[in-house]
Amino acid sequence: MTARGSTVSEPIIGVLEEVWGQLEALGEQLDEAQWKLPTDCPGWSVQDNLAHIIGTELALLGEPGPPEPDKEFPYVKNVVGQLNEPWIESMRSMSGEEVLEKFKDATKRRLDVLKAMDADEWDKLGWTPAGEGPYREFMNIRALDSWVHLQDMRRALGLPGDQSGPVADHALGRMKMAMGFVVGKKAAAPDGSTIVFEVTGPTADTFAVGVDGRAALLDDLPGDPTVTLRMDFETYAVLGCGRRDPAAALSAGEVEINGDRELGESVVRNLNFMI
Repeated sequence: MTARGSTVSEPIIGVLEEVWGQLEALGEQLDEAQWKLPTDCPGWSVQDNLAHIIGTELALLGEPGPPEPDKEFPYVKNVVGQLNEPWIESMRSMSGEEVLEKFKDATKRRLDVLKAMDADEWDKLGWTPAGEGPYREFMNIRALDSWVHLQDMRRALGLPGDQSGPVADHALGRMKMAMGFVVGKKAAAPDGSTIVFEVTGPTADTFAVGVDGRAALLDDLPGDPTVTLRMDFETYAVLGCGRRDPAAALSAGEVEINGDRELGESVVRNLNFMI
């Protein structure tokens, strides 16, 4: 039992520290031209992806947000995007090196805050991108988001990496948790269906979702699944996070479908669970 008011060692702190370290290490390699390269995130450069992470962490530190930009951004589609853009726009005139220094400062201060939190603070309910939940859940989502943007930056730069280890394991685990929503709500798989996902590569897993009134992850793999989807970790991540056109991925044979092809293609087309 943890005494009220005493700090606790939450595993997610280590994951955040590692992924932010990976982002810092990548940033240290870049010249100014590389910072300005476009990424798969519409309207965002490599630098903008890092600025987005900075903005969120500064907001969580309680810093006031910058003024609303005096222009519209056609790629902003939702409220979360509207919250992101002022922070990003406020850093667009900076050099990549300046933004990296701002990132180092913001994440160091955030880690200091997280390491000083007690159990009640970690358990406290509040807003998360996935709805109301404990602060712990919000930080689990922050780690996934940081890794996803790290990969956005790496793809744009042609510098693959950080696809194995504790952070990648965390990312795959979080994406896996969304598959019930993908299969049941988005793909509308019929009752009685079972879908097996085989994710291969440096970070791999095989798991299944079944539909029995509602879609949910299964404890065991079915012996005769309705459909099996096989893809590498990179493909699973870019499809799940909305960075790859599913039709293009299907056309290129990036997803192997065995069983009910119509249902399999429906799941692939609806794999994006990101806001």
